[in-house]
Amino acid sequence: MRTKLFRSIPVLAVCAAGVFAPVPVAAQSLASCTMTYRLSGWSLVYKQYDGIGNISCSNGQRAQVALASKSIGFTIGKSEIEGTGVFSEVKNLNEIYGNYVALEGHAGATKSVDAQVLTRGEISLALSGKGRGIDIGVTLGALTISPR
Repeated sequence: MRTKLFRSIPVLAVCAAGVFAPVPVAAQSLASCTMTYRLSGWSLVYKQYDGIGNISCSNGQRAQVALASKSIGFTIGKSEIEGTGVFSEVKNLNEIYGNYVALEGHAGATKSVDAQVLTRGEISLALSGKGRGIDIGVTLGALTISPR
């Protein structure tokens, strides 16, 4: 009888370990978010553009945002740009707000084209847009996205 008890202890230990083992937590789902935006402004070595945007995410979250872009570089002109942006995946819409480092190229004579690659830590944003104005340049600066 004693040997049966000792033989069953390892089996009981394995069963108990299975009952009290940590249960893996499901990974928090990530959302993909896109933004439509409108920016307008001017540049002469220093570039300042302000505007608005609408963000929508695959998890159903939506927001209206204010945009403020300030940068410096080889640039001159004045234009209005409408476009779209694609964010890297986020856990929550609130992760999108803040300051992004921006590298931008823009050009136009009557019709303007703008493209930017932005980053904020783990979150990236790619913007592309078209509009009207007269401008040309390459700049390095920041884009601030804040709730409206």
